[in-house]
Amino acid sequence: MKTIIFIHGMFQNPKSWNNWVTYFTNKGYNCLAPAWPKHEGEPEDLRNYPPEGLGDLRLNNIVENIEALIRVQDEPPILIGHSVGGLIVQLMVAKGLADMGVAISAVAPNTMLAFDWGFMKNSALIANPFKDNQPFYTDPESFHESFCNTMSIEDSKAAFEETATHDSRNVLRDCMGEDSEIDTGMPHSPLLFIGAEKDEIIPAELCQRNAEAYEDDSSISDYKEFANRGHWICGQDGWEEVAGYIAEWLEQHKIIKYHANPIEANQ
Repeated sequence: MKTIIFIHGMFQNPKSWNNWVTYFTNKGYNCLAPAWPKHEGEPEDLRNYPPEGLGDLRLNNIVENIEALIRVQDEPPILIGHSVGGLIVQLMVAKGLADMGVAISAVAPNTMLAFDWGFMKNSALIANPFKDNQPFYTDPESFHESFCNTMSIEDSKAAFEETATHDSRNVLRDCMGEDSEIDTGMPHSPLLFIGAEKDEIIPAELCQRNAEAYEDDSSISDYKEFANRGHWICGQDGWEEVAGYIAEWLEQHKIIKYHANPIEANQ
């Protein structure tokens, strides 16, 4: 039974993957959805009682935890990550630790930016250097504006109550530095990038540029964009279409991990 490890992003915890875990378990996968450090438990409790030291959490703390989980698996797992989780997928693929990787609305490596108002505004608010190690406290209004901008206020509030957490500004700061550097010219296991047309945090055009930055001709780096989705693409109505597309892509690449050598193909 093939294992999938789901990696959540900022302002979330494993609860955001509940529907996906059920979906892929029913397709015969062994599914794991670990919590980042300081993100274990119920989101409501984490909002009401922020864990001590949350603001000190760094990207490498999370990467080390995920890597430790990967290394105790019997074989390289499939990794599916959202937002910062999508960046972590890429970091693990670069280390040769993933059978396949899916990066959904992923933070891009190598300080790759988008000159998009939503991207710049949200990044500046979170990474604000004048806030030192103070956690970023999310609220229903900002969650609707950034995560759930394609949804009704009522649906966005329900998503907030069920899944939203506070988070460390240092995680995003680290995503913009050397801790996120990847050699995108090296061969790698298959990668699928998913973009959301109306994402206010990670614009779809940045997701596409991220996919196209992988330059090895023998390696698979695919891109798929979904219309009328925001950053909450994994939770908003229609998430099943996204999960279904990923499931089909995984099936297609079970055996074929690299493009055929052009010379061999012509013989």
